[in-house]
Amino acid sequence: MCLVFSSPLAADDRAPTDAVETVIRAQLEAFSEDNDEAAFSYASPAIQRGFASAREFANMVRSRYPAVYEAATVRFREQVPHPGFVVQRVQLLGPNGLYWDAYYRMEREGEEWRIGGVVLEEVAGGI
Repeated sequence: MCLVFSSPLAADDRAPTDAVETVIRAQLEAFSEDNDEAAFSYASPAIQRGFASAREFANMVRSRYPAVYEAATVRFREQVPHPGFVVQRVQLLGPNGLYWDAYYRMEREGEEWRIGGVVLEEVAGGI
């Protein structure tokens, strides 16, 4: 599967958001390639502790978050900083032609960002 990515920010405005977007993109690409180990590696340690294996994690995402697992189009939107984490809104086109807002909780682990959770909300009437 080939994912289509877009971001609304100009190149010179993107520096603070690049690291967060890179992690989300990498996990979405790993899901599209059925690479459970790689997808699991972008989850926060707290998420990883909740699963016995990368396969178990990927199976959960596949069944409960099909718009994430099989995203066809990905559009990065605003990023909202909070004390200790950042929320990145991403608009996804899921496998059934429905649009979703995915709110990624991004957590800093040393020098790297990890995905600490995702909340999906269907976009009424598309984007």
